[in-house]
Amino acid sequence: MIFTLFKREFLGYFRSPVAYVFLVVFLVASVGLSFFVGNFFKNNTASLESYFMFLPWLFLFFAPAVGMRLWAEEKRSGTLELLFTLPVTTLQTVLGKFFAAWAFLALAVFLSFPMALTAAYLGDPDWGTMFAGYTGAFLMAGSFLGICSLTSALTRNQVISFVLSVIVCFILMLLGWSVFNGALGAVLPVQAVDFVANCGLIPHYESFTKGILDPRDTIYFLSLAGLTLFLNILALER
Repeated sequence: MIFTLFKREFLGYFRSPVAYVFLVVFLVASVGLSFFVGNFFKNNTASLESYFMFLPWLFLFFAPAVGMRLWAEEKRSGTLELLFTLPVTTLQTVLGKFFAAWAFLALAVFLSFPMALTAAYLGDPDWGTMFAGYTGAFLMAGSFLGICSLTSALTRNQVISFVLSVIVCFILMLLGWSVFNGALGAVLPVQAVDFVANCGLIPHYESFTKGILDPRDTIYFLSLAGLTLFLNILALER
């Protein structure tokens, strides 16, 4: 049943031109930032470091744009009650919708593969580092979408869901920012600052961009996604 819901939701993205516009804008933004702001050619290195560097900031807005409609649209159109009259559990419904949104965002990232081919054409890139970077991007997208799914379940207004998602995700990004942690160090003990930093998204993601596949970072992203989906189920059942 999860696969049936997944197929329904995933194909639903492509029933309107919005999905194609989203994919084009995301690719243009990510590649454009990498080439023109990240100085892809001037760095004189065959890597996608500049591409992965901007992905968290793109996900900050594009992930809420994908996730804001997951539940808010169902509530607004009055189809939520109809959905739960089907022989499916809340868990199956939440997972089906979440995996569909995750797959759509993963597709947007995967379509940037010509950049990897460009790096291979210009030099001898480290494919292991690239693979780790794409893995980190995939996991980070899932954690962002977990938050977006939760905020969408708490309101029937997609704009409110989008704004709440951006705020929560931005806070999690700030927690791992060295400048922000340095400011906290002036008022909090070192142990507290270290704990706050470990809750941030950026440090865990940067490990992947450096080619490090640390199980702790993987557990962090999966735990964040799992926690938000658990809260999502509670919100719907109430």
